[in-house]
Amino acid sequence: MIELKNLERELGRFNTRLVVAGLFVLLCFGMLGVRLVWLQVFRHEELALQAEANRVSVVPVLPNRGLIVDRNGVVLATNYSAYTLEITPSKVMGEVDAVIDGLAQVLEVQPRDRRRFKRLQEESKSFESLPIRTRLSNEEVARFVAQRFRFPGVDVRARLFRSYPAGEVGSHLIGYIGRINTAEKRAMEDWDDEVLANYRGTEVIGKLGLEQHYEQQLHGTTGFEEVETSAGGRAVRRLKSHPATPGNTLVLAIDIKLQALVEQMFGDRRGALVAIDPRSGEILAFVSKPTFDPNLFVDGIDAESWRGLNDSMDKPLLNRALRGTYPPGSTFKPFLAMAALNSGKRSPSAIIHDGGSYNFGGHEFRSHGDVGLGPVDMRRAIVLSSNVYFYSLANEMGVDLMHDQLDPIGLGRKTGIDLEGEVTGLLPSTDWKKRAYKKPEQQKWYAGETISLGIGQGYNNFTMLQMASAMATLVSGGQRFEPRLVREVRDVVSHVATPVAGAALPPLAFKPEHVALINSAMYGVTQEGTSTRIFAGAPYKTGGKTGTAQAVGIRANEKYNAARLSEYQRDHSLYTAFAPLDAPTIALAVIVENAGFGAAAAAPIARRVFDYLLAGQWPNAEDMAATREGRSVAPMGAPRRAEDVTMEEIGLPALVPSLAAAGAQAAPASATPVLLAATAAATAAARRQAVPVGAGRTP
Repeated sequence: MIELKNLERELGRFNTRLVVAGLFVLLCFGMLGVRLVWLQVFRHEELALQAEANRVSVVPVLPNRGLIVDRNGVVLATNYSAYTLEITPSKVMGEVDAVIDGLAQVLEVQPRDRRRFKRLQEESKSFESLPIRTRLSNEEVARFVAQRFRFPGVDVRARLFRSYPAGEVGSHLIGYIGRINTAEKRAMEDWDDEVLANYRGTEVIGKLGLEQHYEQQLHGTTGFEEVETSAGGRAVRRLKSHPATPGNTLVLAIDIKLQALVEQMFGDRRGALVAIDPRSGEILAFVSKPTFDPNLFVDGIDAESWRGLNDSMDKPLLNRALRGTYPPGSTFKPFLAMAALNSGKRSPSAIIHDGGSYNFGGHEFRSHGDVGLGPVDMRRAIVLSSNVYFYSLANEMGVDLMHDQLDPIGLGRKTGIDLEGEVTGLLPSTDWKKRAYKKPEQQKWYAGETISLGIGQGYNNFTMLQMASAMATLVSGGQRFEPRLVREVRDVVSHVATPVAGAALPPLAFKPEHVALINSAMYGVTQEGTSTRIFAGAPYKTGGKTGTAQAVGIRANEKYNAARLSEYQRDHSLYTAFAPLDAPTIALAVIVENAGFGAAAAAPIARRVFDYLLAGQWPNAEDMAATREGRSVAPMGAPRRAEDVTMEEIGLPALVPSLAAAGAQAAPASATPVLLAATAAATAAARRQAVPVGAGRTP
């Protein structure tokens, strides 16, 4: 009986447990059902949206950057697409250096690639994708794709790269693009929200020259793509897209063929030249020598190339036309003569005796190697470059009157050119000196300081851009424009061209007879003055003024001797000019640093610029070599026809048939479908390469 009772008790306990377990299972299924209803009914839309977001990524589509072409349609800046190998440090498993070592076993990774990546890593955030290799070949893409599983955080991307087909020609005016640095990112935060939104995904911007000044016009409008991604975040297929709009085309006023000619004539010498159209302010040539190759900066300049540019005594990165300031020397005299006429301080017929020196306050100011010119009036003083005449004129006018008369012409002030970084230069005055110095004895203006200003020395310092612009104003009778490198901006979609003419400033009230006198005097410089030999036989009439400016001061009563000075201490060679005489269409200013007398180095370059523009002539090889070496006067031998000189012959890209054709080269292209197709093809190629020899093949 006891055993039966125990059995019944055990069966009762079992049944109870079974019921409890059944109830527990039912409760669990009930909870699952409730949860399923909650998710499927009440949270359906929310979760569906999240699922779609996990599956679909919205990717910005960067626009093709706008073209830059010269006035004749020669392409100076364009784009090409290529593959890059990029690392996102935050996604890398382990040390980045170890990953790079592993990549080096698959692809070639040079030391300069590592140095560049290290520099980019220091300047960027860990979640940003940084290139370790650029411009991969299809074979390299295939090799990496086959091994991609080994390298989390590393991927191949399709990128647009900037290309400068002209290389070093015009590099200072065109500029270059580069990766956005931290300071630039902070500055961009102040942009309008709409503009800033257009830069989503953008990693490079214009750093210098026109690329920088016209950044937003060149950038274009960013598009987007919806891309289906895998669980690993890799693109699988494109669902839909809104194409990007390419940047606008900049049509320059620059004649790149003339630009190349001038740069070749400089050779290895340092200096600058600016040629401007007085009728509009359009700049035809904007030269700074030495130049640099902007292509070096496109995917990050390596340390060795950077040191070569940055540490060079020749300072190739300095835009001498825009930022180099120099004493104008005797090229200042026509401007001072106009200031005297305009202010009524001296009449053109007033005679000054040039005895070879000018004494003031017990100090002797020399002129022409102590050789006097005798009695000179204003015209003769300009033609023969009488220092004594202009010493006395400066003394009569005083520093403040000179400043007030010459400031409106544009000397010592920014011109407003469409480039960043223009310097002011210096046209001195008593107020300027009070602001510039702290000590009372330094703030005082001494009468003796005025004398050297008369011949373009002393505190006078101007850029070649200012000198060329002022010359254009002078010879055109006071007509003034803001200089412009860009002629028009052409919309790549509508093909509508918007002119970018320099703003016409209020003209100066120069009397026509005064303008005629100064222009005649500068014409006399080419007929009986210091540049006579250079312009012998010219088929046009031109006016100009040579100048020789001190690079370093010399002691009182000590004569200048170039042979005793190092190259960088010797005088600069300058020339300002215009042509044709009666109706000027070109005005220029040129300096060849440390090259001595103005007629020896600078004036011959100006002659050949006029020959090209006005006579369609190009120097032959012998004449080009002589000009480059500073031993030319009038052109040697028979010149070539400029139209016969091919673009390829002087290292320039071929002329494109039209701007429409140029725009076709910049047609927008999405990187995503290209990369998807390339990745698929690369993977297939990699698999074919991995097939054992003889497998599946007929011997």
